[in-house]
Amino acid sequence: MRDGWGAALRLVVLAAGIAVSGCSATDTTPINQTRTQAGPPSPAALPDPDDDGGTILALAFSGGGTRAAAFAYGALTELDTLIIDEHPTERSLVDDVRSVAGTSGGAVMAAYLGYKGKEGYADFRDRFLAMDAESYMRTLFTPSNLARTVVDGGANDRNSFGRWLDEQLFEGATFAAFHKPDRPIVWITASDIYNRTPFLFTQDTFSALCSDLDQVKIADAVAASAAVPVVFSPVILATPAKGQCQYQRPAWLQRAIDSDNPSVRLQAYARMLDSYQSNSDLKYVRLLDGGLTDNLGISAMSLERAQATTPYAPLSAYQAVRIRHFLFIVTDAGVQNEYDWGVSQQPPHIGKILRSVADTTISASTRHGFDAVDLAFNQWQQQLIEYRCGLTNAQVLRTRGTLVGWNCRDVVVTTEHLSFRNADPSLYRALNNIPTRLRLDKQQVDLVIQAGREAVRNNANIQKVARETRQRARIFDAIGRAQMARN
Repeated sequence: MRDGWGAALRLVVLAAGIAVSGCSATDTTPINQTRTQAGPPSPAALPDPDDDGGTILALAFSGGGTRAAAFAYGALTELDTLIIDEHPTERSLVDDVRSVAGTSGGAVMAAYLGYKGKEGYADFRDRFLAMDAESYMRTLFTPSNLARTVVDGGANDRNSFGRWLDEQLFEGATFAAFHKPDRPIVWITASDIYNRTPFLFTQDTFSALCSDLDQVKIADAVAASAAVPVVFSPVILATPAKGQCQYQRPAWLQRAIDSDNPSVRLQAYARMLDSYQSNSDLKYVRLLDGGLTDNLGISAMSLERAQATTPYAPLSAYQAVRIRHFLFIVTDAGVQNEYDWGVSQQPPHIGKILRSVADTTISASTRHGFDAVDLAFNQWQQQLIEYRCGLTNAQVLRTRGTLVGWNCRDVVVTTEHLSFRNADPSLYRALNNIPTRLRLDKQQVDLVIQAGREAVRNNANIQKVARETRQRARIFDAIGRAQMARN
């Protein structure tokens, strides 16, 4: 019997190869180009604000297909209604966003905010959420596509969803398009399935690959982040030949590798980057869905803090003195599937078991990941306070321009986890029934957008930060007008 199954399997594989041979070949072209000179390191700090610097927001958008992108969009549009200043121009909380990260579906929204900026992201509903992003994709339910999946590791390659993004949304733009003074840092997360770690599209990562991140298409990065296994074949990057470029390990990477008591996550990430230079057997890196290693999109901010060499990084020293609120908002569009086997003694079907295994793994990882970030940020708040309280009045005066209102302990770092449970409870069941796809009907899209808006509206701390930022702006405006009157 065992030999019979083996022969049958060989026939299936042979048939798959024959079927695929009549189809177009899978695109295995690397999305990067290696060169002889390593690129620059990642920025040492978040972009400096052009206001008083009292409030800084960092955003992370979870995976979950179009459902996740719509939830992030809803939260973002509601943040944009929270006005924090009116003079000399009107500003909302979105103006204080200094970094935005995304995984899978959330990466689409994160990249679009970085690409279009605060003034241009509003059309995201019409340009992506209401569109059919699956129109270029192959389904698994034909013999030829099933065969392609077996042979090539996925039914779709970068010429499906990635091409749709490039043509319909990002207009051929590369990461260089993110380099504008009013834009946040954009962190897109995929998964390196060789090293089994998150893969961040950052300058540090591409320097280790002897590549220029600015030449990588935004659409390719987002497609890699959303490359669900089986549905998509892995996205490929080339590694450099040994000694090809004059790469210097960043100081944090060397410390993480050498440390006897490291952050396990940071050391794994450092070893991943080191493998691109030192492992002669690793000629190509393969990327799949970022949700495999980080479904919340929080790895970038976590690693930035873990590799910090100062008590204030990833803030600058300037920001550390002026800041009052650092708010890390995570939008989580994960669903909580309900299973009917609780009412029966009969064993459930294998399909339900496999689905519940995936749901359990993602849910546990999500909880542990967010709790770890929350703990790390609590510690960061204490380190910020100690740093600020160790400054002299002269140092504070040079940075703030005044000692009025200075309180070295007056800084708060908080994390806010927004999920469907934070919206109208009557919508919860309907929200949980929305599938993880790249095409939803418009009623589903608008329901999830509404949930994102309500989650922000119902969050007491976000509302409090907005009020306090607005009050502080009014005080500074009044002081400024009084000084002008005296002069």
